[in-house]
This record gives sequence, C-alpha cells and structure tokens, in this order.
Amino acid sequence: MPTAAEVKTEDSSDQPDSSRFSIERLAVALPDAGSHIIFWLLTIGGMLLDLWTKKAAFARLEPGEVLPVIDGFFQLVRAENNGAAFGLFAGKAYFLTTISAVAMLVIFGVFLFGGNKQKLVNIALGLFAAGVCGNLYDRAFNGGLVRDFIDVYYRDYHWHTFNVADALLCIGVGLLIISSFSTEQPAQKHDPPQK
Repeated sequence: MPTAAEVKTEDSSDQPDSSRFSIERLAVALPDAGSHIIFWLLTIGGMLLDLWTKKAAFARLEPGEVLPVIDGFFQLVRAENNGAAFGLFAGKAYFLTTISAVAMLVIFGVFLFGGNKQKLVNIALGLFAAGVCGNLYDRAFNGGLVRDFIDVYYRDYHWHTFNVADALLCIGVGLLIISSFSTEQPAQKHDPPQK
C-alpha cells in the first residue's frame, strides 16, 4: 500500500506546473530582441537629439532673437513653455511633471507587457518615450519650463513654437494611426489542390 507521501508525489506529477506555465506565457508575451533594439534606440537616440538641439538653440539664440532658416516658413526662436501642448495647463509644473512620469510608466508597460508584435507600433512607442523623456527632463531640471525653439509660420500666422520632443510625439501619434489601419495579418497556409 503506497504511503501518503508517495500518493502526494504521484498526484503532483499529474498536475501541470502552474509557475512554469505562467513563466512560459509571459516569455511569449515579452518583446523579442529586435523590438527591444528598435524601442531603446529610438527612445535614447530621440531623447538625446531633443536635449542636444535644445541646448544648441538656447546657446546660440538670445532672448527675443529670431534666426531665419527658410524665409516665410521656418525660423528659430527662443521660447519657454510653462504648460503642455498649445499652452494647456500653464503654470501647473508639478501636475505636468507627474503626468509625464506616469505617461512614461504607461509607455514602458505597454511596450514590455502589451504583447505587441508590430514594428510600426514599437517605433511609435519608442518615439513617444523619447518625446516624453525629453520634455520631462526640461520640466524636472528647468524650473518646470520646456524649451521650445522651432517656429513654423506663414505670413502672420505662426504655429505654436515647439521642439524635437514635440515633433517625435506627433510622428508617434501618426504612426499609431497608420498602424491601426494596417494591422499585420498572420500568414495563412493554403492546402495544395486535390486531384
């Protein structure tokens, strides 16, 4: 007659190992190496490009100075924004810093655990992360002010002054919209015709 320990061992061998099953499922959902390369290169490269261009523009331009690049369309100016896009939430630096930090956590969470396999979405997430990081750096280390220097205009109409981080965020939104219309379909296997 088997002992209680032997019965327990036999019963447990019939049961699937739930911890191993969960780890295997998680491993399937995590991004592959190619996705990590795309995401982190865009995030780090985009953030460094944003911070470098801000530093260069603010070192070159005096307050109130305008540097024409393409007459009638594009110029560099020195501006600081104490709000979000289009001046929203102006003067609420702590609120905007908190929102930016939460946005970063959400972006990283979606990338790492969203189970996404589309390259276009991973590119968009990398651009989002770069843009949020660049402006978050300014909010945290520039007295809550974001440095802007790109002024696009036509005659007397000027678009809101922006920076590279803002441009990366807009491109990321555009890529997400495009990716929603072009979802990748899994390859279908066709049976050979029967004779």
